[in-house]
Amino acid sequence: MDNRISGTTRVLSLIGSPVGHSGSPAMHNYAAQLLGLDYVYIAFDVKEAQTADALQAIRTLGIRGSNVTMPCKTAAALYADRLSPAASIIGACNTLVNDDGVLTGYTTDGEGYVASLRDRGIEIRGKRLLLAGAGGAACAIAVQCALDGARSVTFLLRRGSSWARAEELSEKIRAVAPACAISLLDLTDTEGVRAALADSDIFANATSVGMRPHEDASILDGILAGEDPRTVLRPELVVTDAVYDPVRTKLLRDAEAAGCTTVDGLAMLLWQGVAAFRLFTGRDMPVREVRERFFS
Repeated sequence: MDNRISGTTRVLSLIGSPVGHSGSPAMHNYAAQLLGLDYVYIAFDVKEAQTADALQAIRTLGIRGSNVTMPCKTAAALYADRLSPAASIIGACNTLVNDDGVLTGYTTDGEGYVASLRDRGIEIRGKRLLLAGAGGAACAIAVQCALDGARSVTFLLRRGSSWARAEELSEKIRAVAPACAISLLDLTDTEGVRAALADSDIFANATSVGMRPHEDASILDGILAGEDPRTVLRPELVVTDAVYDPVRTKLLRDAEAAGCTTVDGLAMLLWQGVAAFRLFTGRDMPVREVRERFFS
């Protein structure tokens, strides 16, 4: 690494906290090295209250771009100079691009999700999506799928603070993608959830349910109540999970047992990185090599 850093090397970064576990530096540095690009990607531990200072440092130091992880995504959108349409709707961004001191905020989570489906030969246009969650990842997925022509998006969540957030986001989505039907469904409405699963083309978990150390849990446990997963999951349904630790979550294992096509969280992680790399460098990440090195 050291022998390829010079006085002209451009810097890319990750800000957020914690960042020590992130695989982004390895992925982006490897891709840049393969393409012969004079970039280096570095992670900086930045607390939410430090976000404004971090963005000013990006401007001052001429850092070409930065990924943004929790807890800084919302604050980064507030302090960016411009936002992409999707980031503006969500009110958060996970990618910043610096054009001569002007920072534009993007969200690549939704784009990564759509690309992970396309990589499996699945197009979102015309599809009915049942989406568990209303956090940052879920909102990004909902917005991008609506913008890309999904027939409908149904948020699946429990009533509470996230319900109001999903209602507010739904109104924003309707304003920019009126052809996409947006609705909310209470996760405790067992019969309603069963009917929605039967009527959906894609079921996506964008919550943390099933993440280690709770890898024996599934967002559908309350619906199944110990029944065979095949009572609600059918082979025609595509099931995706944003959780990538473990890669094969209980939800995905149940879906595979029911004959469903599945897409894991690593695929979304890879493809959102591909989108960010393109924004930073204007080049396509060598996906095959990166996937073999870090995602196989």
